[in-house]
Amino acid sequence: MTHRIGMFVFDGMTLLDASGPAEVFHLADPARQKYELTFVSVDGGPVTSSSGIELSRTVAATEAGPLDTLLVAGGENLIDAQLGSELLRAVELLGEEAQRIASVCTGAFVLAELGYLDGRRATTHWRHASTLALRYPRITVEPDVIHIRDGRFLTSAGISAGIDLALAMVEDDIGVATARNVARELVMFMQRPGGQSQYSTALSQPQVRSGLLRSVMESVVADPADHTIGSMASAMSVSVRHLNRMFHAEVGVSPARWLEQVRVDAAKSFILEGHPLTHVAQQCGLGSDETLRRAFARHVGTTPTAFRDRFATTGRDRGHASTGGKAGAAL
Repeated sequence: MTHRIGMFVFDGMTLLDASGPAEVFHLADPARQKYELTFVSVDGGPVTSSSGIELSRTVAATEAGPLDTLLVAGGENLIDAQLGSELLRAVELLGEEAQRIASVCTGAFVLAELGYLDGRRATTHWRHASTLALRYPRITVEPDVIHIRDGRFLTSAGISAGIDLALAMVEDDIGVATARNVARELVMFMQRPGGQSQYSTALSQPQVRSGLLRSVMESVVADPADHTIGSMASAMSVSVRHLNRMFHAEVGVSPARWLEQVRVDAAKSFILEGHPLTHVAQQCGLGSDETLRRAFARHVGTTPTAFRDRFATTGRDRGHASTGGKAGAAL
């Protein structure tokens, strides 16, 4: 039986949120025997993406019929604008009989507004994770995952993570061999090494009420190697124990955890500037290569060397053979 997938799109949506998963489903089933993919919008007709590229034909939500999977694309306008009642009604109608309801990137805000994610774990683009958590406190937002499933609801991280989500769906529907073949064709990992923290410079910057604490935190960010937990407590004229209480109340983590995250963020910048790892460890306050490696494992989910190889350059100066070889080995 054909599995019917409805991709919900709207004016201002991010094109890759829709086209990436669509290509995965097409490559998994080029004969269209297993998947039937339909682009759906509120009223049907043309939809213009944020980049100006138009999807010329979409089906109105009232005419789409029952779906097995509903996938909601994202877009920046879902964050700043009020979600229109027509859009919400359309998604609610499409999801009534769906076995799976999923979102790409900020599409999670639509699912959240409908209450689908209440009491569940979810993710979205790292830049908007804190907004999702504050706006919808009944959701457990996990900002560092690429995609997550809780019941029949699936959410994915920023933009290209929709491809990862679609690969996971293909694996569930058709099998790992097909998903692996699609990943190879797209030159993708079956499972990315590390989470969204690889891409962000801090998944969420805490908003603290205390002006003194905020000032001390800003000083640490400016020069993390020059600060310790003790020096932070001294600068505030409080004990280390009281500093711990303040951090847990205002930031949600211990000062030691926060300081290590700041040092890792600083290390990322030094690494991308091309500094040797031993120098990086010293400059960001982590001291040694081994401490740097362990901190990266905790906060980034990968090694400093792998981070450098993945993000320092596009690789155009390293020749075609080396990058192609790595991609093949990874898959």
